[in-house]
Amino acid sequence: MKDNSNPNKENSLKHVLFGSLIGTTIEFFDFYIYANAAVLVFPQLFFPSTNSTNSVLLSLATFSIAFLSRPLGSAVFGHYGDKIGRKTTLVIALLTMGISTVSIGFLPSYASIGIAAPLLLMLCRFGQGVGLGGEWGGAVLLAIENAPPNKRAWYGMFPQLGAPIGLLLSGGTFLILTDTMSADAFLDYGWRIPFIASSLLVVVGFYIRLKITETPAFENSKKEQEEVKIPFFTLLKFYKNQLIFGTFAAITTFLVFYLMTVFTLSWATSDLGYSKRDFLLMQLFSVLFFALFIPVSALIADRIGRRKMLIYATTAIAIFGFAFSFFLNSGSTILVTLFLCVGMALMGFTYGPLGTFLSELFPTTVRYSGTSLAFNLAGIIGAAFAPMIAIWLATQYSLTYVGFYLSTAACISLFSLLMISKEEHKF
Repeated sequence: MKDNSNPNKENSLKHVLFGSLIGTTIEFFDFYIYANAAVLVFPQLFFPSTNSTNSVLLSLATFSIAFLSRPLGSAVFGHYGDKIGRKTTLVIALLTMGISTVSIGFLPSYASIGIAAPLLLMLCRFGQGVGLGGEWGGAVLLAIENAPPNKRAWYGMFPQLGAPIGLLLSGGTFLILTDTMSADAFLDYGWRIPFIASSLLVVVGFYIRLKITETPAFENSKKEQEEVKIPFFTLLKFYKNQLIFGTFAAITTFLVFYLMTVFTLSWATSDLGYSKRDFLLMQLFSVLFFALFIPVSALIADRIGRRKMLIYATTAIAIFGFAFSFFLNSGSTILVTLFLCVGMALMGFTYGPLGTFLSELFPTTVRYSGTSLAFNLAGIIGAAFAPMIAIWLATQYSLTYVGFYLSTAACISLFSLLMISKEEHKF
């Protein structure tokens, strides 16, 4: 029978897919320009100290604020996303994230306003995290809840593509700026350009999302009066196992990503003798494999099932962990580049169907809350302290133990994938 619940669905398909893609593109673009600035700029401008190490540590501490505030964003935006709809909530999440990011580009330095400067920076970073916490889950649902049943993973991979696109944009932007500007000019005003320029992406995303109609799944849920009073409490009461196992199923996705980006960049430039520029170029090349294998994994997942695809990808990551030290310690630029490309390809395989998989664990009435919380809690467990743990393991023991760390996490995710309910909820 023909579905008339959303008569504009066919006409707005390009808006739906682009609208879901643009938000996650902004998310990763914002994330990485902040990451670069937290190392290159913020220690001098916002945390000046006679001890440069303390300045860097204080700057990096602000980086973690977004991880801690993301679950808050998941809970708040998830609540309203399940109560008033995906469209309105996504627009507000995008604005929260966009305004916080652009504001960083206009912040005065410590030399201008003293302690208020780092406090304002932390406030903006907190706002970024809250916005990001509500953005990803809504973007995924926007795509998936408009998808035919046999193409859910394919539709669901569009917001996932925002990750490699955002990484390429941010990495490319900083390479261009550092190559074309003097160090003084970059420190004076150049670093502000990416933050302020992100407003262009926000405006495009805002325009696209205003043109999107509500998802058919949410409209049908409203018609059938399936709304729950407080989605978060309903989630914890009836879908606790899905939330717990869904979170741990996703931790390897985050861990492999941050090991292949933040950790390898730090270790290769500080201990293996690579220049930051050369290794960043190698990483940007590997991101192409990340982008390539997201749609490949989605196509496979629609054929064999999302859960099975994640089981295969997670098993491959567990095996990859045992080769970690061999490739990264090889001393060969070719082998190290191959290592990065394989790691990013595996990231694509696990990341592509992840949003679809998590969304299928929860019914429409709590889907926004459940999907967002599982994803962002996995980010805290799998990513927030991953680079520090990896650096400690490599320093105290060896790179082999960093590989063991990855393989152990993969085994935990694999166990969770095997234990999780196979029930698929109505869309």
